[in-house]
Amino acid sequence: MINQIIFVSIAYLIGSLSFGIIVSKVIGSVDPRTIGSKNPGATNVMRGGNKMAAILTLLGDLLKATFLIMLAKWMNFNDTVITLTALAVLLGHIFPIYYQFKGGKGVATALGVFLGLDVLFAAAILCIWIMTFLIWRYSSLAAIIASLSAPVMAYFFQLSNTFIFLTILIAVIVLFRHESNIKNLIHGTEQGFKK
Repeated sequence: MINQIIFVSIAYLIGSLSFGIIVSKVIGSVDPRTIGSKNPGATNVMRGGNKMAAILTLLGDLLKATFLIMLAKWMNFNDTVITLTALAVLLGHIFPIYYQFKGGKGVATALGVFLGLDVLFAAAILCIWIMTFLIWRYSSLAAIIASLSAPVMAYFFQLSNTFIFLTILIAVIVLFRHESNIKNLIHGTEQGFKK
């Protein structure tokens, strides 16, 4: 029990590592917290004009979650502990202790969680994100639709009830983090990417 609590706590600390901030500082790119949406996620890093920084940010924020979920599985933790680990790394990303609890919106990290749970399931969610983005060119809308589809896809891929519940929680968190984007989309003021 103590080991599980420690593991979940470590998951939060690792989740708090914001690769958008770390990568931008290491390679000398613009701090994403000073441009666009002020968000340290990959999308806003891309707005800074450095594609390599954006790619590294995406991979870092995604793989930190995948690594922790796979490690939790390897340690034979039950679904409940894996779910708590997933929530810890996601909340760490969104509310990082190292950056005054001001972090990203959790999209890449959520995908990393999904990848750790089931590769085909994650691939399906990614395809939904890509298709939505290619049609409308809004990463926020793609994230919202992909997250809302996750519980349905989790049921389709026959994930455990605990993990289905996890996808519902993640969808709620992603929607909450995109509240301002939803308002902008409704009013036609959301910043997208040109076709």
